[in-house]
Amino acid sequence: MRDILNIGIVCPADWVALPLGSADDVLGWAGTTADELRVRSGEAGYDLDAVAARHDLRERAADSRGRAPLFAGALYPDGFDAALATLEVDSIHPDASVPRISLDWLAATFSAADFGPPHITRVELPMGAAVRIRQNFAAAADAEQNPGILLETLVYGVLPEGTDSAIVMLLSWTVPGMSEVLERMADAVANALTVEI
Repeated sequence: MRDILNIGIVCPADWVALPLGSADDVLGWAGTTADELRVRSGEAGYDLDAVAARHDLRERAADSRGRAPLFAGALYPDGFDAALATLEVDSIHPDASVPRISLDWLAATFSAADFGPPHITRVELPMGAAVRIRQNFAAAADAEQNPGILLETLVYGVLPEGTDSAIVMLLSWTVPGMSEVLERMADAVANALTVEI
């Protein structure tokens, strides 16, 4: 079997790709991108705090860079200076500890019952068989005055045809009341994923 050379991902226009390379100028990128978000929001009739957006962009980029996925993006609808969701896509390759990646292995590895049982379904995507995992986590508090929050996630583990490797797509959010919209968005992105092998 061949290895995955490239992953194609298509996100709606209000998603911002996060810089993941070690040589990327995150500070410069955050300033330019925050200004672009301010202009885009202004054209749609919304005010946006570019300073707050710049800070949030830097934090999102730093967080994703710590995990080093192949792609990371953050959702900034018009008028929002903080991302509503984060999307990451990565590949997993078989090795000595996991010589064969299966849908069962993906479901077991990427699900947890921390905050209720996960909802796991098997689906067929254009690129191959997949497992869809919808779950909630009780995220830890970041300070004494900030209580823990509900972290909602939707994970797709995909077995692209023609390779032994897998693609994992993770969408996460903490904003209440956005589940249905974000799940539909994630389903559309997962259905449009492509790989070059």
